[in-house]
Amino acid sequence: MNRQTLVENIRRKKSFLCVGLDTDPLKIPAHIANGPDPIFNFNRAIIDATAPYCVAYKPNLAFYESFGAAGWDALERTIAYIKTNYPDQFIIADAKRGDIGNTSKLYARSFFEHLDVDAITVAPYMGEDSVTPFLGYPEKWVILLALTSNKGSHDFQFIRDEQGTPLFETVIRKSSQWAGDDEMMYVVGATQGSMFADIRRVAPRSFLLVPGVGAQGGSLEEVVKYGMISDCGLLVNSSRGIIYASNGEDFATRAGEEASKLRDQMAALLDSHLG
Repeated sequence: MNRQTLVENIRRKKSFLCVGLDTDPLKIPAHIANGPDPIFNFNRAIIDATAPYCVAYKPNLAFYESFGAAGWDALERTIAYIKTNYPDQFIIADAKRGDIGNTSKLYARSFFEHLDVDAITVAPYMGEDSVTPFLGYPEKWVILLALTSNKGSHDFQFIRDEQGTPLFETVIRKSSQWAGDDEMMYVVGATQGSMFADIRRVAPRSFLLVPGVGAQGGSLEEVVKYGMISDCGLLVNSSRGIIYASNGEDFATRAGEEASKLRDQMAALLDSHLG
């Protein structure tokens, strides 16, 4: 999916919501967990309930890989289900890959050719040759970790060089030389608040994938105030607050309701900021 199509979907749906499919079998409602194929059946119900209100889905690979072949099979079928039934959805593999060139090349092949997702999250720590193998796939995206929402982000991401530039800024500036705004996004945690103004100073046109709204306490209003640009430039992710809104038989209905609430907030913010 290219940038123009993504922006058109955002404007049409009045939403920049990404639903995180962090599917933990221990949290799946009992009537699903005790039945056949629980991970996929849970995902399918969540997708059907939330698809009208979001523009993207983000399965986190850890929740699938931890169950071996069965988990990977559920991931493959989840992605195929989205692509077949909701082809306007942007699919992000939250894999946080990043290794030497030959290894990254095979990771890229796995996600962009085999799974055929639209984007993959990549860790930049090993530098350019660990990231560039993911680039160059037509209408595919690298989403580089820049300024994350976890407490430990302060251990490294805010370290300053001799000129006083924090590491996260250096990562963005350097990586922007490897790819343009139509091929690279950045992960910026919603809990960083006004730091979005610093991000926009070095990445004025880049799309940002923003986790941390909802269960982690990030403010949607702050993200929009400091981070929204003329074509939105934001994908705000919510996982637990949507998919685990209920552990009863109404879990899918409740997930749809929570997604609808967030979409309504986003629609109002889009109207006020973009007109």
